[in-house]
Amino acid sequence: MAGLGYQAEDTIFALSTGIERAAIAILRVSGAGSRDILLQICGEVPAARKAVLRKIWKNASIQDDLLDEALVLWFPGPHSYTGEDGFELHLHAGPAIIRAVSDALVNAGARPAEAGEFTKRAFVNGRMDLVEAEGIADLVAAETEGQRKQALAQVEGALSQLYSGWSERLKKILAFQEALIDFPDEDLPPEVEENINQDIQKLQSEMQQHIADGEHGERIRRGVVFAITGPPNAGKSSLLNWLTGREAAIVSSKAGTTRDALEITCILAGIKVTFIDTAGLRETDDEIEAEGVRRALFHVKQADCVLQMFPANELPEDIFPGAVLVGNKADLGKIPQILDGKDVLAISLKTGEGLPELHNFLKSKVEDLTAASVSGAPLLTRARHKAGVQDAMQCLQAAWQQEWPELRGEELRLAMRALGRLTGHVGVEDLLDAIFGQFCIGK
Repeated sequence: MAGLGYQAEDTIFALSTGIERAAIAILRVSGAGSRDILLQICGEVPAARKAVLRKIWKNASIQDDLLDEALVLWFPGPHSYTGEDGFELHLHAGPAIIRAVSDALVNAGARPAEAGEFTKRAFVNGRMDLVEAEGIADLVAAETEGQRKQALAQVEGALSQLYSGWSERLKKILAFQEALIDFPDEDLPPEVEENINQDIQKLQSEMQQHIADGEHGERIRRGVVFAITGPPNAGKSSLLNWLTGREAAIVSSKAGTTRDALEITCILAGIKVTFIDTAGLRETDDEIEAEGVRRALFHVKQADCVLQMFPANELPEDIFPGAVLVGNKADLGKIPQILDGKDVLAISLKTGEGLPELHNFLKSKVEDLTAASVSGAPLLTRARHKAGVQDAMQCLQAAWQQEWPELRGEELRLAMRALGRLTGHVGVEDLLDAIFGQFCIGK
């Protein structure tokens, strides 16, 4: 595949374990020269996929300069992660050892890998498609149980199978369409064209449903964002401290204490959740506080859910669309149960009244915002996937509206190309550096 920014003859290496102090460090090597390099530093190539303890030398042929004693694993291609010959060295994790062995690998003809280069080679060599490769990146970055499960399903091919299944169905539709074009005088049954239209509409419907659930998968991947807003002294900072279980925000009776947005991340219902404490909303001549109000309104627009707080006996004049109303200081006054047709969660951060109910509500809200698809299909995880499915769906819509069979066939081919770009089967060269550049070194 041309234009992918790597030479097939290069042999690459990288540290696949973290740089923190540890007992073991794993150096991973891949490429056509792996066997010769392993012979040079180890003196032999062990049996495939069998861990053996061997001495690692700067030059094993003359046993010059012993570097370490390590576990060695040999992975001959094509049955390896990258599809190429490769090996791993499980070294003692001293920085001096890692540097010395890395230098020995360079002297033997290898070079340090670029970010994501191992997985890029796996993609180029057909070990995985592009969607599965993105799942690898998400799996490495997973911080929560929800992220882990979704990324693992993507690595196992859940999304790829969905998109490939659509492509296969499109291929069959296109075959019937080509038959109508190539054999117009063969008196093909009239239901052939009717079935084509029905199949196109069914595919469109499935794609539309997939896109409609798209935000749920993206939220699992990036996390759910709650913006806490309201007037000064409503208890926003106190709520943030309670939600995160620590004194993250300064709490003061003086209005306007919070000037900037404070973001704190935690785990709720197995999902990464970010709570943003914003400046109190009010008219002010203070330039810094006014900027804080502007930023607060920005976060309100960007958040997945807005917690709009107000203190007892000070009802909000304006309610943000879709906001969850939280009335604080229930110990000081009466808080209405319903306001402008919306339920109100009454709490007291001083006495603890209503806080268990608020916690349960937020947990349910996170679960709703990240719920699985009604159809049971895997969720969209990236904006790139959504754009690709939308392109395919638009082509199907155009195909269904075409009267000329030749034009309809062309739109069907364009829809197949849009799906092919998702999995990396066609036209993705310009995307690859951007996608694999997000990976860590060694993956």
